[in-house]
Amino acid sequence: MAQLKVTQIRSEIGGKQNQRDTLRSLGLHRIGDVVIKDDRPEFRGMVRAVAHLVTVEEVD
Repeated sequence: MAQLKVTQIRSEIGGKQNQRDTLRSLGLHRIGDVVIKDDRPEFRGMVRAVAHLVTVEEVD
């Protein structure tokens, strides 16, 4: 199964509360944090909600 490498590149300061909560749910706490998540629809939706704050790469 493919995985997603999610990296936070921008700050959550000034963002909406639901975007901050989404970053926390993904396990991201500060700029430069990286998490590896399974490529599932739930995580794709979370990433889409904060797409302007993160970068995403597919990892095998």
